[in-house]
Amino acid sequence: MKFTEERLEQAIIELLGKEGYQHTCGEAIERAPQDVLIKSDIREFLKTHYKADLITDYEIESIIHKLEYLPASDLYYSNKAIMKFVSDGFLLKREDVSQKDLYIQLIDYDNEEQAFEIVEKEPLGIAEANPEYLPNADNNIYRIVNQMEIQGYELRIPDGILYINGLPLVVFEFKSAIREEATIHDAYKQLTTRYDRDIPELFKYNALCVISDGVNNKMGSYFASYEFYYSWRKITGEEKLDKDGIDSLFTMISGLFNKRRLVDVIRHFVYAPDTSSKQEKIVCRYPQYYAVTKLFDNIKKHMKPHGDGKGGTYFGATGCGKSYTMLFLTRQLMRDVELGSPTIILITDRTDLDDQLSGTFTNAKTYVGDQNIISVESRAELRELLKGRKSGGVFLTTIHKFTEDLQLLTERTNVICISDEAHRSQVNLEQKITVTEDGVRKTYGFAKYLHDSLPNATYVGFTGTPIDATLDVFGEIVDSYTMIESVFDEITVRIVYEGRAAKVLLDSRQLEQVEKYYKECEAAGTNEYQIDKSKKTMASMSTILGDPDRVKAIANDFVEHYEARVEEGTTQKGKAMFVCSSREIAYQFFKE
Repeated sequence: MKFTEERLEQAIIELLGKEGYQHTCGEAIERAPQDVLIKSDIREFLKTHYKADLITDYEIESIIHKLEYLPASDLYYSNKAIMKFVSDGFLLKREDVSQKDLYIQLIDYDNEEQAFEIVEKEPLGIAEANPEYLPNADNNIYRIVNQMEIQGYELRIPDGILYINGLPLVVFEFKSAIREEATIHDAYKQLTTRYDRDIPELFKYNALCVISDGVNNKMGSYFASYEFYYSWRKITGEEKLDKDGIDSLFTMISGLFNKRRLVDVIRHFVYAPDTSSKQEKIVCRYPQYYAVTKLFDNIKKHMKPHGDGKGGTYFGATGCGKSYTMLFLTRQLMRDVELGSPTIILITDRTDLDDQLSGTFTNAKTYVGDQNIISVESRAELRELLKGRKSGGVFLTTIHKFTEDLQLLTERTNVICISDEAHRSQVNLEQKITVTEDGVRKTYGFAKYLHDSLPNATYVGFTGTPIDATLDVFGEIVDSYTMIESVFDEITVRIVYEGRAAKVLLDSRQLEQVEKYYKECEAAGTNEYQIDKSKKTMASMSTILGDPDRVKAIANDFVEHYEARVEEGTTQKGKAMFVCSSREIAYQFFKE
């Protein structure tokens, strides 16, 4: 049996059927050839969902017109507008002008959440024992449609379209894994070149796209480059090993296309910047989704006054997409009804990180749902912004601003601090005692000042290097994304390490002379502290690491190693980075 595109299409339809998606053949849908909406489903959903509000037929038709009226010629703008309608809802002017505006949601998110909780509480196997249980557990109408002819500038038949309440939110394109000339990249080109040109109307409503040959299965934003399409390798988010090959098809369908998870992704995890010259629309990757949902639940459990204020630690290696993970988490927190719009303070330990985050967040006011997203210049400004504020606001700052003074910023409990690089300067709560020539000096780390300023806040830590001190301040690791997973997902390249020793020989006669010198100093009345300080300076690591013979040996070793690789033809493309303990040594090494 050959695994053709038709067989792959049928296999995916069957897998989606198990998740509760009804299969409909395109020919069976009553519609005009150019229509991409299933208007009968939209009407049915709105009529049922807003029955108590006495929604009229005229009002339903005006909603459909509102969606269709946006032009496909400006595809990015129209898609952005429709995605906002889908994720956040909108107000509808009533036919009877004496009635107040009606808040419309095109997907029933609340009931979907409750339906999922009911299934979670039932004994395992209920869905298998009663396949009808899941599809009818909510008010939304789900369909997977194939063989649907769409008449645009040309006639096109997409391989699969997933509809929710009549909206074509996901488009599937398949290629056969056994045909060498047809690759998954061809599926991407079909979507973004031919369909873009011939049936742009379909993509006004698109939340995400899936390209698959059965073995390679990737999803991404319609506006993204091919390299930003990724596999969805986990189902529950608890799995330790990622799935590849045909298994990645099962994890994508059971993971991303679990109905509750899919509507959650569509609602909270599709981000378009307020302004963009590059047509950016970002759809989350699986590590971002699971990290955010776990952190969100953990924060709610640990928030003061009932919790301990330790919102949890996220251990994310290079490639985890930390900035967007923070952004997705911020939206979840700001949109949660129970939390009542908390104030969020994002803290970095470097100005460049602060600038990077500020750039992302200040361009996401619509997405986050708060116009007060401000990069704070000083502690005084932060105090002013927090004064009298009961809720809301996203403030970005650096940890160093918390040493400016010791005054309380706010005692509120609905404040959440999200710390970037939580293993560095943001964990030092203990007192430090430093002995100097002027006496004993007591100081505290930045984190102590931070916690004293915001005593009832909940703290969340993002780190690539979780240490015990991180866990003490922020709480246990809630989720992690390892370097192995990042390499597996082709986000980062594999690191190959070869250890090489550069020996340093210290002359024993020189050491004897140094010891003799210190004994003479002691006899002359120098105190113990001064001698100890001088010894530390003499024997400091820089003195050893910067030894001229050692630097020369390392430089020679590198040149020989590199030239040998070039001569053998083993280096096609490569780059080297030297890490030195100080700028002086770096310059010395550069000269060698």
